[in-house]
Order: sequence, then C-alpha cells, then structure tokens
Amino acid sequence: MDLWLNKLTNLMQGMAELSENSVSTAIEAYLSDKNVVETIHNQSTELIMLQEEVSDLAVELLVRYQPVAADLRFIKACMEIAYGFARFGRYAYDIAQVRDQFGKLSDCDHSMVANTADEVKRMIRSSIKAFNDRDVKMAEDLRKTDDIVDSFYRQNIKRILEGQIEIKCAISAALILRYLERIADHAVYIGDLVKYIVSGEKAHL
Repeated sequence: MDLWLNKLTNLMQGMAELSENSVSTAIEAYLSDKNVVETIHNQSTELIMLQEEVSDLAVELLVRYQPVAADLRFIKACMEIAYGFARFGRYAYDIAQVRDQFGKLSDCDHSMVANTADEVKRMIRSSIKAFNDRDVKMAEDLRKTDDIVDSFYRQNIKRILEGQIEIKCAISAALILRYLERIADHAVYIGDLVKYIVSGEKAHL
C-alpha cells in the first residue's frame, strides 16, 4: 500500500504546485493588465483531470486495502483537498476572464485588489505547507487570515457601493475580490482537513 500512498502524495504535490501557480499567474496578469485566459484555462482543465485521478486512486486504495486510522483519514482527506486545489484553478480562470471581458484596466486603481491578493496568496501557501507538514497550528491560523480577507472584502465593497470608483473599474474589482474571498474560504477548508488527517476531528468537514 505504501507505493500507492506515495503515488497519491505525489499527485497531491503536483496539484498543489499547479494550483498555486495558477492563482498567482492570474492575479499578476490582472494587476499588470495582461490576458492569460488560455494559459489559466489549460491549467484549470489539468487540475480537474488531476482531481479525477486522485479520486480514482483514492477509491482504488479504499477498495483494495481497506485502510484504517491515519491512512484512511489521509486518503479521504486527499479527495476533498484535491477538490480544493481544483477550485483554486477554477477561480484563477474566473479572475483571468475578468481582464478578457473588461478589456484594458490599466487606468484602474488596483491597490485594494493587490492588498487582498497578497493575503490570499499567503493563505494558499500556508494551506499547502500545513498539508505537507501536517501542521495543525498553521492550519488553524488560516481562519485568522481569512477574517482579514473578509474584512478587506467588506471594506472594499463598501467603497465601490459609495461610488468612489469609475464603473468599469468598480465592477471588475468587485468580481476579483469575490473570487479571492472564495479562494480564501477553500484554503481554510484545506486547513480543516489537515486537522482531520492529524486528529480525526470532523467538525468542519
């Protein structure tokens, strides 16, 4: 079974790296006013395929070896975490599409998106590291950062609604902020699954 578990771990590592790269690329493209829709679409599609591969391998492990305790928790959690990584890719694609749909956005003030994006990228890195290291403390800290992201989201949406920003810039920023907020939620969910792997706690599953 160890050989299969190693294969599952390697698949998860590949998904983690690709999902983090996908989000970072999409955000940087938005901030620098570049179109990367095709690139991010391909990455998102690859992540979905990898998620299916993880699910198939996990089911094979469950049926063939009937694992228990820590191995069982790890396999079950991998199926859920793979979904989280795939969602990172999907939201990255949504972010890339904003630039494609709205056209040139270089005249917009991207500061509120940039600040939120910095926190979200840190959350992605932390969720991946927490998973790799089985670091429960880091996983729990994700909720604190998520509160910061939620606060940024509320503050910036309020600015937009108050009419402080030109309409095209306002709508595009609101969409990006929403996608970032959802990415942060998935990072927290991955953190909850890390706690499940380590302790068996299922409160947030």
